[in-house]
Amino acid sequence: MVTTPQEPVYVIGAGPGGLAVAATLRARGVRAVVLEKSDAVGTSWRGHYDRLRLHTTRRLSALPGLRIPRAYGRWVARADLVRYLEAYAEKHELDVVTGVEVHRIERAGDEGGGWVLHATGGRRLTGRSVVVATGFNHTPTVPDWPGLDTYEGDLRHAREYRNPEPYAGKDVLVVGIGNTGAEIAADLAEGGAGRVRIAVRTAPHILRRTTAGWPAQRSGILVRRLPVPLVDLMGRGLARFAAPDLSAHGLPRPTAGLASRVREGAIAVQDVGLVAAVRAGKVEVVAAVEALEGREVVLADGSRITPDAVIAATGYRRALEPLVGHLDVLDPRGRPLTRGPRSTPGLYFVGFANPISGMLREISLEAERIARRIARTAPKRK
Repeated sequence: MVTTPQEPVYVIGAGPGGLAVAATLRARGVRAVVLEKSDAVGTSWRGHYDRLRLHTTRRLSALPGLRIPRAYGRWVARADLVRYLEAYAEKHELDVVTGVEVHRIERAGDEGGGWVLHATGGRRLTGRSVVVATGFNHTPTVPDWPGLDTYEGDLRHAREYRNPEPYAGKDVLVVGIGNTGAEIAADLAEGGAGRVRIAVRTAPHILRRTTAGWPAQRSGILVRRLPVPLVDLMGRGLARFAAPDLSAHGLPRPTAGLASRVREGAIAVQDVGLVAAVRAGKVEVVAAVEALEGREVVLADGSRITPDAVIAATGYRRALEPLVGHLDVLDPRGRPLTRGPRSTPGLYFVGFANPISGMLREISLEAERIARRIARTAPKRK
């Protein structure tokens, strides 16, 4: 009998989300081809700063079908996670094609007729289903501050930061107090920067990574499905004895509740050194950045400072508009309207949420659900 080759499921992106989906599809007998624009898996993780460790536990961060080695410790280092992703692709014998960037996805005829992917080198690929896994932190973004284009100082996005060595003895301003900004500020303070300030617009919730051995992630898993007002109330009670109070150092407790802030897209900061640095005066909290003038940075309280370097830990865009913006599948903020198996039939998104229960854990769950749905209708490999 002659078997006619079947169109594969195309997975765009060889980060944790893309690899997890490809592995779970392969386990169900569905051929998946992972398209990666760079030359290796886990590219975004390769580019993060040296100090970075997962804020979620090793056991709750593994992808389907392969545990993270115990030797990597409870809080897995960036470099070890990259090694894990390489081992994951090898163990599951994933079909990863590097050096191919998908620019646009279009429907192939009527709804339900599959998809056409326009890719590097004029490639035109067709697949029955497509999974977009290009990453939550895709394109670095810097606010359009007045004077940005003419700023004469050293300004770079946190994406370019690796370690404190180039900043030894320098006056550094970190802009933004999410997990990245908080950790970079602590890294600079511990690594020999002459002066470190962190510009804060909205005070974050700051949590201990663990309390008496209990990781904050497990609490996030337990409360994730509870009503937002209830979690806000619980969070306020917990903060009184389990969260640091830095009001005396210019960082008051936030007014909005923990779950309310998560709904707005602001995940709580897990403390890995910032609190101690602020209390010791090694990191100074200053007002938000309002404008840039010459070499000066103008702050919201009217003060002006002239740091040697500015590191903008100001977040990322999903940058999905060129790829799927014309398909009416994105919300006004450029995020997928739906994720996981509830996505547009044949077009799925994985890894576009940052929940308090842990991104990698959520990716694993989404990947399993997407694979189950695709496998119900996709032809099996011969």
